[in-house]
Amino acid sequence: MIRVALVGNGGIGSQDHQNVMYRPAFERHPKFELVDDPDEAEVFSIAVPLAERGAAVADAVRAGRHVLADKPLAATLAEAEEIERLAAEYGVVVVPAHHQRFGAALRSAIGAVRGGRVGLPWNVQCDFVVAGGEPAPTGELVNFGLYPVDVLRALLGLEVRRVHATGSPDLVTMLLEHDHAVTSTVVCGRVPALRDVPAGGLAVHRYRISGSHGVLAVDARKPALQVRTAATSGLVWTGPGTVDVLLDVLAAGIAAGRAVLGPHDAVQAQRVIEAAQRSMETGQPVETGK
Repeated sequence: MIRVALVGNGGIGSQDHQNVMYRPAFERHPKFELVDDPDEAEVFSIAVPLAERGAAVADAVRAGRHVLADKPLAATLAEAEEIERLAAEYGVVVVPAHHQRFGAALRSAIGAVRGGRVGLPWNVQCDFVVAGGEPAPTGELVNFGLYPVDVLRALLGLEVRRVHATGSPDLVTMLLEHDHAVTSTVVCGRVPALRDVPAGGLAVHRYRISGSHGVLAVDARKPALQVRTAATSGLVWTGPGTVDVLLDVLAAGIAAGRAVLGPHDAVQAQRVIEAAQRSMETGQPVETGK
């Protein structure tokens, strides 16, 4: 069993992903056990407020601990790059909580696109929209934007080189230019509450991938059941949830010495988000830098 200590229960605004998401997932996972004493832990699950997160993750890495880090990995690109450097230096696994890429429909789509089922991709359209819940004090670009950006990188295997973003703190549209002249459009943010969506739940999460030999449309909220009770209504997964698969990735990464999702993915997502922020401020397209 891999011993895990929970570090912090804060996030952006009033978020408590530690107790809502990570603690239950660790408790039910067969390869992990929670411990109260951090000195006994091999893994730190870090979910401290965003302003403190980069330093907390860096300190854990220097102490030789593997890390599951709440998203975003750090508040700035410089902090994320330092974590990537430290993880390589100390030989530990750092997995950022980019768990949306592990939805069943998206895992199938990633395999299909990478396997050439639509030929050479040339454009992706994405909608990632949450309904209701408490608005993020950072704006929803910082709160949610990395999820679709990370999925696009997993789908295409291509980096984003230029971003043109427009919108409001609540709802942002990003026009992304990837390597090899591939483009994508992302609508991301929060809308008012909807009757059939739990507060803060995903109202829309979908992708339309156009390629030289076909088009693939993906509803990333499926397969799932729509369950309505007297108190609530929402989707229930028919298999492992995205956070459960995230912990599979963490366990496999610790065993192998390298995870399929790591700090480099967080660095590249942060590049796009910060470029989008600058684009919204200037009204002009912005290069991501690398």
